[in-house]
Amino acid sequence: MNDALEMWGGVECSHVRVHTTVRDQLEETGHLNRIGDLDLIAGLGIQTLRYPVLWETVERTAGACDWTWTDARLQRIKELGIRPIAGLMHHGSGPSWSQILDPDFPELFARYAGLVAQRYPWIELYTPINEPLTTARISGLYGLWYPHGADEATCLRLTVAQCRATAVAMKAIRAHVPSAHLVQTEDVGRVFATERLAYQADHENERRWLALDLLAGRVDTRHPFHDRLLGAGIAKLHLAELQAEPCPPDIIGVDYYLTSDRMLDERIDRYPNEKAGGNGIDTYIDSAAARSMDRRDSGLFDRINEVWNRYHLPIVVTELHNGSTRDEQVRWLVEGWRSAQAARDYGVDVRAVTAWSLFGAVDWNSMLSAQDGYYESGAYDTRAGIPRPTAVAHAIADLVRTGRVDHPMLDRPGWWRDDRVLCERGSHLLLLGFGRMISAMQECCASRRLATRSAPPHVNRPSAINDQAWATIRVAPSDRAGSSATILCRFPDGGDLQLQYAQRCSAVEVANAVLDLVIDGQRGAFEILRTRPGNQYEVAPLPEANRSNGWYGFEETSDVA
Repeated sequence: MNDALEMWGGVECSHVRVHTTVRDQLEETGHLNRIGDLDLIAGLGIQTLRYPVLWETVERTAGACDWTWTDARLQRIKELGIRPIAGLMHHGSGPSWSQILDPDFPELFARYAGLVAQRYPWIELYTPINEPLTTARISGLYGLWYPHGADEATCLRLTVAQCRATAVAMKAIRAHVPSAHLVQTEDVGRVFATERLAYQADHENERRWLALDLLAGRVDTRHPFHDRLLGAGIAKLHLAELQAEPCPPDIIGVDYYLTSDRMLDERIDRYPNEKAGGNGIDTYIDSAAARSMDRRDSGLFDRINEVWNRYHLPIVVTELHNGSTRDEQVRWLVEGWRSAQAARDYGVDVRAVTAWSLFGAVDWNSMLSAQDGYYESGAYDTRAGIPRPTAVAHAIADLVRTGRVDHPMLDRPGWWRDDRVLCERGSHLLLLGFGRMISAMQECCASRRLATRSAPPHVNRPSAINDQAWATIRVAPSDRAGSSATILCRFPDGGDLQLQYAQRCSAVEVANAVLDLVIDGQRGAFEILRTRPGNQYEVAPLPEANRSNGWYGFEETSDVA
């Protein structure tokens, strides 16, 4: 085991066919055209990076590879002293001229993998195919991605095809780089259920190991899914080949999200906002276990221990991301780090935690099935075209340097933790002002578990109160006839943030955007260009003519007796 837990990074790079549309997350997040992003990653102290060398983008035409983009990026990665984990297919299905269920798919993919290893012999870590079972479920069982199957048989065939492709790809890679290691990622979230649906949970909990079991050569005639695989039309020879010549991971990558652990519940009326589904026998709700009314023993620590007890192979948390408000993003990252550290202390060989989606992701709230431009920021927010560091970036840098993060919002846990563990100690936000916007600010702080203190209505400057706030937010008075208004923030070090917004905007949406920027520690003057529900907003530097002076030039005359 390494001396200390490491912080790795990852760039969202899914390349997915959704009917006639191809979703390319490198393009949609803008990373495709920003080689300078790599310097930002290095600046965080990250030394190991999951990075795309995607078959779909290099070999768009059969037999004609264009290495221009990957050459430039991998060369820069090498210059920066970063160790890449090359991802060859990320939720994809191969180039348009290839079909994942074609008999020759594994061999074609392995040929490409060999070309990558021959061209970049200094790369020693590979994830040939990301999350094979998860991809198979979304593509073959839920029907969201190509080939849009909606039955378990298609899901199983896709799983075996990807595992066979991974095994032969690693053989091709090791022909050129004998020291190459397989970092196999998978979401192994556990399924919980009511007593009535325990049979369905048992089935899904066994199925979640299928890809790793296939690669490890564990799927023999005694395996619970052996006969089901044959019944799905998978050749007995293909299973026998994986068993006779296994390709076990050198490192198992655990991808973990708030939606990874699930809860099945036939009591549909308890979930008015959830869509009911079923298995042909029972109708039920399949929801995130964290949101279940029956709180379950779910969490990354338990999943890591399950993987360790089953395989006893080194583990890395290869994706850790929460597409939420900034406070919840940082809480999720820090909780994941602490869970991995706790597992290490327990004796598990956990090597690292990976901050995923460093430059964000687009439309993952719909699993890429809708084109809404729904953006989830990561360590950087790229909506303005130039990556802006968020509180997640600061947390990553702190974890790299010291293994801990110190921010007042961490005095309270995320919403997925029991309210009874709320910590009432620590610092808070000081809110100055009155009216609709300050009420929205208070409402948003409460829902985000941010401790606040409000000043009397006649107080308009932080110096009027002997307060230990980690930031003071003031809703500046505005002319009712005016079209815009201003929110001001001052940090204890004297740094200021000014935000101008259109008064027609939703007060709650503006308040949530402001809180994100305050948590980021953002300084300067900006205007909020637009807001949407779901913490969707865009900001831009405020024109010089619209900026205020002093504490933004607003009169500070009130005192507290």
